[in-house]
Amino acid sequence: MFRIPPVTKNLLIINLIAFLATLVFQMRGIDLADIGGLHFFMASNFHLYQLVTYLFLHASFMHILSNMFGLWMFGCVIENVWGPKKFLFYYITCGIGAGLLQELAQFGSFYMTVAEQVPQTTLGTVLEYGQHYASALNAWTTIGASGAVYAVILAFGMTFPNERLFIIPFPFPIKAKWFVMGYVAIEFFSALGSSGDGVAHTAHLGGMLFGYLMIRYWNKHPNGSYDRSRGQQFFENLKRNFDQRQQNNRQPHMHAEKGGASETDQEYNARKRKNQEEIDAILDKIRKSGYDSLTKEEKQKLFDASNQR
Repeated sequence: MFRIPPVTKNLLIINLIAFLATLVFQMRGIDLADIGGLHFFMASNFHLYQLVTYLFLHASFMHILSNMFGLWMFGCVIENVWGPKKFLFYYITCGIGAGLLQELAQFGSFYMTVAEQVPQTTLGTVLEYGQHYASALNAWTTIGASGAVYAVILAFGMTFPNERLFIIPFPFPIKAKWFVMGYVAIEFFSALGSSGDGVAHTAHLGGMLFGYLMIRYWNKHPNGSYDRSRGQQFFENLKRNFDQRQQNNRQPHMHAEKGGASETDQEYNARKRKNQEEIDAILDKIRKSGYDSLTKEEKQKLFDASNQR
């Protein structure tokens, strides 16, 4: 059974608990979205901690379902490759970055609103209006993990660009890189338009932007502090599983596999040893150059080996 890695699992649990708490407190007249949601920085209820807490609050069941599905689907893979510490740092940092870009977009919107009413608007004028309407600006509140989740989706697309995904409603697989680029395009044009759909498209783009810059930095500085990720351990565990399966498959005396002739113990062990050496070489190649560096034959051999019982 597929095991959910610790950080992804705990993020899923925390988000679910926060959603249930929001419903319970709402029945008692307490709005957690107003307390922990990210307010516009000129609003009276804005606090710095909201740049983190807003990531764990959601407005509806479909809101949290879509975000947690994306986190589970892509977060499990990225955490297994990067390791929990690096993944958690990336997730929280991109979530904060998404909030900062959302704040910047809201400031731009507020500036334009003031400029329409006051000729020759200056920054001082905008700040004065912000103080005057601080209570009204509390309505500009952002909640949801979407910015961080979109960053995780971006990380998957940059790590496994040629992996094929089946996305509803398309009846054919789509490469991860095109899937991510499509997401970026949709969010970009949605942010430009004044659709008024209540979705923080700028925050989505902000999470992806911070994620892109972070991954580019890590790629250019592979010997940095986060180079000691558990990506290598992930493939070591994969190799260990292959070894265990190969050991369990060994039988004494004569061996006859499906579609093959009988073998002696010596012949059987020699063939298994050769196959294991080939698998080890493939895993080493993945560790050094990534999964996409494999040939079609190597990918097929790895797939066949993983399905042996």
